[in-house]
Amino acid sequence: MLVLGIESSCDETGLALYDTDAGLLSHALHSQIAMHRDYGGVVPELASRDHIRRVLPLLEQVLDEAGRQRRDIDAIAFTQGPGLAGALLVGASVANALGFALGVPMLGVHHLEGHLLSPLLTADPPEFPFVALLVSGGHTQLMEVRGIGDYVLLGETLDDAAGEAFDKTAKLLGLGYPGGPEVSRLADFGVPGAFDLPRPMLHSGNLDFSFAGLKTAVLTQSRKLGNICEQDRANLARAFVDAIVDVLAAKSMAALKATGHKRLVVAGGVGANRQLRERLDEQARRRRATVSYPDLAFCTDNGAMIAFAGAMRLQAAPELGRRAYDYGVTPRWELSELRLPGR
Repeated sequence: MLVLGIESSCDETGLALYDTDAGLLSHALHSQIAMHRDYGGVVPELASRDHIRRVLPLLEQVLDEAGRQRRDIDAIAFTQGPGLAGALLVGASVANALGFALGVPMLGVHHLEGHLLSPLLTADPPEFPFVALLVSGGHTQLMEVRGIGDYVLLGETLDDAAGEAFDKTAKLLGLGYPGGPEVSRLADFGVPGAFDLPRPMLHSGNLDFSFAGLKTAVLTQSRKLGNICEQDRANLARAFVDAIVDVLAAKSMAALKATGHKRLVVAGGVGANRQLRERLDEQARRRRATVSYPDLAFCTDNGAMIAFAGAMRLQAAPELGRRAYDYGVTPRWELSELRLPGR
């Protein structure tokens, strides 16, 4: 079965072709970072308009790279939510129009399920069950993953997501957008322990997170410093990264202990953070556990993860593919609500 995946939930347009026998055949991605950088964040209307411009050229690109024709497509998976409503509607409308023209079934995919399953696209995919740490600009969650469509929420952020905290800290430090990579690069030049920042909810006794207070602590410290020098900026970035990594790693290890699992999967844009990967690898080794990450190209939003998640769902429950070509999107959608038929 050849599945076309379309991702358009926010500021990246991604398309991919996944074959259930041959694996990932091709994928293409256009990032809108340069367009949104002048505004310091994503402008929804601009994002939607740019998706319209990019999606069909990217479709031709993935078909050419795979050596396939439109008529070879057996099913279409598109991001139904969560995300920006206008951006989601672009992908949904293209998927449904193409599905109608080709007479093939379509499936709306949960964006976070795509991230959750993206490490399965690696050469050495993890086996079920496992604990997943989803860390992105809009979400920070710990999930127990028992199989396709069988997810149990263990903990989540009560306010800012980890990625949001990175972006807001970057603004406070005068860094560019997106903030995560900029803060991490600056932190490499910082002195450990130069500033003492809080580790919110580190000892809360549950698996929830909170990062708004950490961002506020950075703001307070930067105001105390006044005209901040470059070394102080680096030290403050290092303190922030160390604090957020401490919390994410501790909660992830606690989730492994609570569930009894020995496999941790990390997904989402923050999963590309080098400091976080190093800490998780180190602590997992101590617990004789393993950590799996998606390839760096698939940490951020992409069409490959949507094509793959759609293919896995259609294999498990073919009746999920629909041929009714009315459509809608779900800008707010809890991952724990997903279930396969009969489960």
